[in-house]
Formats: sequence, structure tokens, C-alpha cells
Amino acid sequence: MEWLVPVLIVGAVLVIVGIYLWATYNSLVSLNTRVDEAWSGITVQLTRRADLIPNLIETVKGYAAHEKSVLENVTRARSEVIAAQSPAAAGQAEGHLQQALKSLFAVAESYPALQASQNYLQLQQSLVDAEDKIQASRRFYNGGVRELNIKIRQFPNNLFANGLGFSAREFFEVEDQSTISQPPRVQF
Repeated sequence: MEWLVPVLIVGAVLVIVGIYLWATYNSLVSLNTRVDEAWSGITVQLTRRADLIPNLIETVKGYAAHEKSVLENVTRARSEVIAAQSPAAAGQAEGHLQQALKSLFAVAESYPALQASQNYLQLQQSLVDAEDKIQASRRFYNGGVRELNIKIRQFPNNLFANGLGFSAREFFEVEDQSTISQPPRVQF
């Protein structure tokens, strides 16, 4: 009968540890899934914006066909964004696209007829809307990554999180912050 007390204590400790591991694992799975969902939201918004760019290029090309290098830079940057598979690659591509769009809008300012085009104005408004949605998606994603990374790094979670297949995720940050500090200037 004396052995029963230590066995019950060990059993209770094991049950408490098991419940803790179960709850922690489930919360990590939940956070990981939320981050995956948020990344999916970012890719949807990046693709949506990328789909607008060919129409914008064609509209500008009709007025400024001799600005070939600017149009090629926008096309190249758009391809980088579409091909990006990780937050780091997407951040780098995002910086390139922002620079290219700034150049495109600078060229467009030289053509008053283009500025007055209803199609061009609608495309600009759609791009502004897409930029707003990308920023909202980026904030949601980075918030989820922050929560997940904190949970993984907290003690005692850090002792077993990697063993359970969870690792810290990278934030979606634009490589050169100056490219997004001033969004593309859109004038109506």
C-alpha cells in the first residue's frame, strides 16, 4: 500500500504533462494553420494585383510605346512576384515591383491623354485597392507568424516544438523598406 502513493503521484504528473503536451500541440497546429491560411491570402492578393498589371501595361503602351524599358521592367517585376514561393522571395520581388510601378506612373504623368483615359483611371483605382488588400493581408500574416514564433520559442515549448515538426516562420517583409514607404503615386 505504501507504493500506491508514489505511483499515483507519478501517474498524476504524467497525466498533467500529457494534457499540457496535447494542449500545446493543438495550439501550435492551430497557429501553424492560421499562418498558412494568411500566406494563402497574401498570394491571392499578389496574384490579383499581378493580373491587373498586363492591362495597365497595354493601356500605357497605347500612349507611350517608346517607353519600352519601363514596360519591360514592370513585366519582369510582375513575373518575380508571381514566381515567389517564400515570404523572403516575395518581399524582394515586392520591392522590385514597387520600383517598377513608380517608374511606370512617372512615365504616365507625361501623357495627359493617358491620364484622362477612363480605362487607365479604373486600373489605377484597382491597383490602389489591391495594394490596400496586400497590406492588410501582410499585417494578418505577420501577426500570425509572430504568435506562432513566440509560442515555439517559449519555455518549455521550445524543448519539444522542433521535435514535433514546428519551426519558426519568416515574416513577409519588403527587402528595401523605402520602396513601400511611399506607395506609387496615383493622380486622378
